[in-house]
Amino acid sequence: MKFAVIVFPGSNCDVDMYHAIKDELGEDVEYVWHDAESLDGFDGILLPGGFSYGDYLRSGAIARFSKVMKEVIKAADAGIPILGVCNGFQILLESGLLPGAMRRNESLQFICKPVTLQVKNNETMFSSAYQQGEEITIPIAHGEGNYYCDEETLKQLKENKQIVFTYKNNPNGSLENIAGIINERGNVLGMMPHPERAVDSLLGGADGLKLFKSIVHHWREAHVINA
Repeated sequence: MKFAVIVFPGSNCDVDMYHAIKDELGEDVEYVWHDAESLDGFDGILLPGGFSYGDYLRSGAIARFSKVMKEVIKAADAGIPILGVCNGFQILLESGLLPGAMRRNESLQFICKPVTLQVKNNETMFSSAYQQGEEITIPIAHGEGNYYCDEETLKQLKENKQIVFTYKNNPNGSLENIAGIINERGNVLGMMPHPERAVDSLLGGADGLKLFKSIVHHWREAHVINA
């Protein structure tokens, strides 16, 4: 399986994402610059954390208009797995690939620490390696991670089982403790915690590695076993 790590001006977690895929997962991966006009040949797309375009206007608001985002949207429509982490999640929200918006943390402070997540839905291509209700430890590092949506959107998220991860002890004020959601089709996941920073015990834990293994397992079932 071949992954693309999209690099925006201001991305700072692209190397972590590359390491998770190349060194820990053992899959093929390439950096792709924000002005790329094609994502052909990639089986998975990763939008890393950071401060794209300096977080001017709103986090992810400018990155949403990068050339490569037209290709990301096209890939999403084609059913390709897309993962946006932290700033990547914010970009997915700004681009309309996921519903809702991000607000400043309730504390109005930047938060950087390991947190406990609960697996709310393990029947997705991103979470199948986890147990339903499993508690995992994944670090966060954000100032605008307070997820919000209107009542109708929240109702749809619940009915469609689009809430994949929730915080056990909500660190930022996110609505319904939401830490990660998928689109209705189930191939686009956005989450504020950083699974790529939890892929080796030397980093403090490897709970995030199962997320990437889930993606690869799903892809192989669809493309290798049925080939």
